[in-house]
Amino acid sequence: MEWTDTALVLHVGRFREADLWVRLLAPGQGLVTAFAFGGSKSRRRFTGCLDVFNLIRTRASFSRNGLFLNLQEATLLEGPERLRADWRRQGIAANCIRFVEALGVPPDGAAAGFALTRDVLGLLENAVVAPALTPLFFRFLLASDQDYAPDLTVCSLCGRPLDEPEGAYFLVAEGVARCPDCRPRGGMALAVRHEALDVLRKVQEYSPGLWGDFALSSESGRQVGRLVDAFVRYHLGLEWINGRFRGNR
Repeated sequence: MEWTDTALVLHVGRFREADLWVRLLAPGQGLVTAFAFGGSKSRRRFTGCLDVFNLIRTRASFSRNGLFLNLQEATLLEGPERLRADWRRQGIAANCIRFVEALGVPPDGAAAGFALTRDVLGLLENAVVAPALTPLFFRFLLASDQDYAPDLTVCSLCGRPLDEPEGAYFLVAEGVARCPDCRPRGGMALAVRHEALDVLRKVQEYSPGLWGDFALSSESGRQVGRLVDAFVRYHLGLEWINGRFRGNR
């Protein structure tokens, strides 16, 4: 079986002197790992394009026994410059990529996950200032794209729109929000300011290119962090520990 697709290079490693393994995110394939035999030396087949953050056009096929994916050739489509030259932007991008690798992206949901990841890398390449909350927004939106989208528009109990200044309460286990009048008495409920709720709704609605326009106070930023981390930890079983996402199940 052979396929050709556009892909983002997320991770590259060496397993023999001239051979590489490459983790790719492709809209038609999802998250895959392929082996590029001669990948560190072959200019004809890979033209120096197997670097992290690159967008490539690639052809791959499964081995005869079907146990591994063999990268046949690749062509560079886009390669970031500002992102590679800025350690802070690289750190933000690496955090996002590690989440993709930990979560996994199946073929069925790959197109949305690919588009989001490409857009976020584009934001980090082109933004004058890289938004500090990009990894949180990315995790929240990628989880939403993979069928874990919380409803932050109306109270889950009475149906009242969550647009009051006093904010709301987010029920982590249920993935819903409630107005102050319907505040739950037990369970894991996080108080969320209206400002934080409004920004998370905008993250769900607008493309990453606009994330730099979202203004948050320090406290609202911390609330966004607590909400997203608790949501990801409970529903996806992933937690950021010592520089990587680890499963807690």
